[in-house]
Amino acid sequence: MPKTTHRKNTIAPLVFLLFALLVLSAVMLLNLPDAEAPETQPPTTTAAPTTEATEPPPPTPELSPYTMTDFQYDGRYRMCLKAETIPGIDVSSHQKALDWQAVADSGIEFVIIRVGYRGYETGLLNPDDRREENYKGAKAAGLKVGAYFFSQAVSVEEAEAEAAYILDAIKDWEIDMPVVFDWEHKKEGRTLNLDSRIVTDCAIAFCDIVREAGYEPMVYFNPHHARRFFHLWELEDYPFWLAYYTDRMQYDYKVEMWQYTNSGSVPGIETPVDINIYFVE
Repeated sequence: MPKTTHRKNTIAPLVFLLFALLVLSAVMLLNLPDAEAPETQPPTTTAAPTTEATEPPPPTPELSPYTMTDFQYDGRYRMCLKAETIPGIDVSSHQKALDWQAVADSGIEFVIIRVGYRGYETGLLNPDDRREENYKGAKAAGLKVGAYFFSQAVSVEEAEAEAAYILDAIKDWEIDMPVVFDWEHKKEGRTLNLDSRIVTDCAIAFCDIVREAGYEPMVYFNPHHARRFFHLWELEDYPFWLAYYTDRMQYDYKVEMWQYTNSGSVPGIETPVDINIYFVE
């Protein structure tokens, strides 16, 4: 009996100790700090690809109906095999005195006479010193006559003044051919930094005034000027005069007159001269 009592007394403290340890463990677990939730990145969305709005390409003028093989010499001057054309010249005081009858007898049928010009540095309007002499001589020889103004306009107002100038100068002339806006870029002049918007607006202003006065307006350019300074698609209401020095014209767009050389030889003119063909509608 004494042995049995001793075992019971030994087990009881052990049970109590185990129970105490369990309670302490539970309390410690309850007092542990909460585990931090792992950081999460905000949901990402893949944006649909965007494309910048682009302006549509500008419209193109009417395409040329001719190819290189459509142009040949007809004796002294060039002609087009697919259209009715007539040869002509354009002149200014640079050509000095001319024998107009010799010019006409060589086969030339028209002349475009420079009436005046704007100084590329001063901006002043000036008459061509031989305009009246050239007009009277050409008419006496039976040639058709047109007129041009060498423009250095840098604003619509200046282009309008040039139109008024040429109209006043030719008011007593018999005009059979176009009245031309001849704007040309000079690297060292006042037109140096002009953009195509201004130049195109100048051409429109000039041509509108000429047309309202009852004449046929025309715009003169070479391929470089056409690309750099003119919105040709905005000028299609007016005939085009192309300066392109080659024996066989290869140009994308339709033109009504082609200046194919600036160093031509024409009887009755001692200096080199511009020669053209005009496409008769």
